[in-house]
Amino acid sequence: MRLFAWVDGGARGNPGPAGWGLFLKDADGRALLRAWGYLGDTTNNVAEYRGLIAALEEALSRGATELEVRTDSELIQRQVTGVYRVRQPHLVPLAAAVRELAARLRGFRILHVRREENRDADALANRAMDERRSGREEATA
Repeated sequence: MRLFAWVDGGARGNPGPAGWGLFLKDADGRALLRAWGYLGDTTNNVAEYRGLIAALEEALSRGATELEVRTDSELIQRQVTGVYRVRQPHLVPLAAAVRELAARLRGFRILHVRREENRDADALANRAMDERRSGREEATA
């Protein structure tokens, strides 16, 4: 089963109050999940990685064999694909978690998209920061 995810993360102050957002769809374009996570004070890059990890965990828990992720973070996309090295020590374990989770899928792809193409995930990350809480909304059939 192939799933598609849009992920985003942000921090107000960097570091500051931070959150991530995840919008998940199936191969037919049906919305499956909107989720958001509040992280307390951390950096935007940590929040971006946490959103990506949430997408991978969610896809695996749903039995996905393939996941295509879209993010507006060029840094995260390039670190995950190996174009950039992960130089910040606090990001190393997060990048390792992404690699471990992605290796459990038959297919994994992460694409960099413009911010306008990531509005749903951005709104969810902002919801986490605004409400200072995590949550999820499963799509109704």
